[in-house]
Amino acid sequence: MAAKDEPIIIKKYANRRLYNTGTSTYVTLEDLAEMVKKGEEFTVQDAKTGDDITHPVLTQIIFELENKDGQNMLPIPFLRQLIAFYGDQMQMIVPSFLEQSMIAFSKEQERFREQMKGALGKSPLDMMKIATPIKALEEQTRRNMEMFQNAMRLFTPFPPAGSNGSSAAPAEPARKETSEKPDDLQELKEQIAAMQRKLDTMS
Repeated sequence: MAAKDEPIIIKKYANRRLYNTGTSTYVTLEDLAEMVKKGEEFTVQDAKTGDDITHPVLTQIIFELENKDGQNMLPIPFLRQLIAFYGDQMQMIVPSFLEQSMIAFSKEQERFREQMKGALGKSPLDMMKIATPIKALEEQTRRNMEMFQNAMRLFTPFPPAGSNGSSAAPAEPARKETSEKPDDLQELKEQIAAMQRKLDTMS
């Protein structure tokens, strides 16, 4: 049995059954989803090879949840953008960006939960006040995405001067970048540098 400071080991067998070594019981994907919601740490291992298969199992849980009526959280535009990043030169930065965004959102959600709890049983006017933190959260998310898109443009090299591209599309990002304020550009460069330092420490 795993120590308290170690994640619980979930073994997955060839028949797709999942075994919780912490409770010595068979569990389902729904059980694992509940463990995640409770903050219980676990890793999933292939019972035969011992390989860590936590990532594909968590992905499978999301797939199952997304296919339940009324539980869709991932909008189609987001899914399309995410798929487009696979194999792209920016793929290595996306996980870090998503992780940091979710951490920031998790911190904000506690404050939002308290406001929701305090608004229950109050007048419609009080309930309308909840829209303020929602809009603030949406605005922060929009700013994060704009910053990320600007960072990607800075990472993308400009085509060589002598290239014979048939499309004039590459000139548009160049014009947009030159129109950026110097302070904004400097801020983007600093954030990219910080992101790169983090990637270096992870490698």
